[in-house]
Amino acid sequence: MSEYWNPEFSITDVDVEEDKVICDSFYQMREVTLRHERFEGGHVQMKRDLFWRPDAVCVLLYDPWLDCVVLIEQFRIGTIDHPRSPWLLELVAGLVEPGETTEAVACRESQEEAGAEILQLEHISRFTPSPGGAREYIDLYCGCVNSDGLGGVHGLDDEGENIKVHLFSADVAIAMIQTGDVDNAAAIIALQWLQLNRNTIKEKWSVNAV
Repeated sequence: MSEYWNPEFSITDVDVEEDKVICDSFYQMREVTLRHERFEGGHVQMKRDLFWRPDAVCVLLYDPWLDCVVLIEQFRIGTIDHPRSPWLLELVAGLVEPGETTEAVACRESQEEAGAEILQLEHISRFTPSPGGAREYIDLYCGCVNSDGLGGVHGLDDEGENIKVHLFSADVAIAMIQTGDVDNAAAIIALQWLQLNRNTIKEKWSVNAV
């Protein structure tokens, strides 16, 4: 049984023969032809469509004084065929602009999408949600907020945003993973992290009065 892992190969073991943009719109679709090393020797040759998205940031807004979380509800094109509704309960999120730090994105999007001021930030993880066909990396944070007065509808009209803010007790939010009311990757990961680290983060953040 292994106690640690290092990948056997690296990017130097991938030879990209052609990287062609086949659709350049809000996001890019690329057709990539490449070959890479095989574990048992030799090479694998492949051609794949690659959905190319810029880096993003997601933030679970948590009030340690009231032990509640702030989630947002909005329409999502990727769930246009969702059996219940294409409106999802999600985390505050946004794309990283050139030259912008992930912390700055977290604070900007929290204001724009929930009217919330980030008081402290805790980095949870950096992950790729769908590496089988999409290039996207997400920095996931938990953000300390004072939830008093939060609510209503937010978002930028010029970006087509229409976002409703919801407050839930932490227990209710975590339970919604089991019921399927929360069914998107970033929110599930963040809420499960909160379930594991709730006491620690409450103690860390609530020592300072708002």
